[in-house]
Amino acid sequence: MTPGQAQRSAVEASHALAAAGQGDLVWGHAAVRDPQGRGIWIKAPGWGLDEVREDRLQLVSWDATVLRGDGTPHKECHIHLRLLAAVPDLTCTVHTHATAAVAFAALGVPLLPLSHEGTLFGGADVPRFRATGGLVSTPALGVALAADLGAAPAALLPRHGLVAAGRTVPSAVLHAVLLERACAVQLRAAAAGEILVHSDRAEARAKRAECWPESQLEAGWHYLLRRAHGTLPPA
Repeated sequence: MTPGQAQRSAVEASHALAAAGQGDLVWGHAAVRDPQGRGIWIKAPGWGLDEVREDRLQLVSWDATVLRGDGTPHKECHIHLRLLAAVPDLTCTVHTHATAAVAFAALGVPLLPLSHEGTLFGGADVPRFRATGGLVSTPALGVALAADLGAAPAALLPRHGLVAAGRTVPSAVLHAVLLERACAVQLRAAAAGEILVHSDRAEARAKRAECWPESQLEAGWHYLLRRAHGTLPPA
């Protein structure tokens, strides 16, 4: 990946998240690792995910200095800086205030593999970051978040939102999308009554491998980009 490709990927990640319904006015962001090791490409504060363009990006260094672009960095740039610093193989990280994720996290119950989306975690519960319900606005909080996320594809931030990560841009975005969808399914099931049926751990692991290989994450990513760009074929 070149710096130009990283910038385009940061724009596309923002648009894909917006198309998936994860926008929150001007809040939430996706970051892509700069291939030259200078830091991250992330939208400048004040823009919605659907408004992001290459000239509305910042290159933010590992010490949270804006190297390119306008304005000051996001207060929560430490989410992305610390997650990407902790795992050199990661390319992209996402933070949004996805409604279903926030609502589900408030229940304090395990995320169950009720659906294909719920098997993303292989039958284990989704990690939760509990150090604060406020902004992840310091390097120390970013480090703590990275530790709680570990090797998981995504995590809930109770009273706040979600984070997701991936070794590719499509996987990071789809991990965020799938987590919110899994939360939404369980919220609807719980609203109807007691949850009686879900995959056991063995089936959840098998379904994760079958349903969510990189090829399927990329397919979902391309759909979101078609939707974002208004190029879906006629029904």
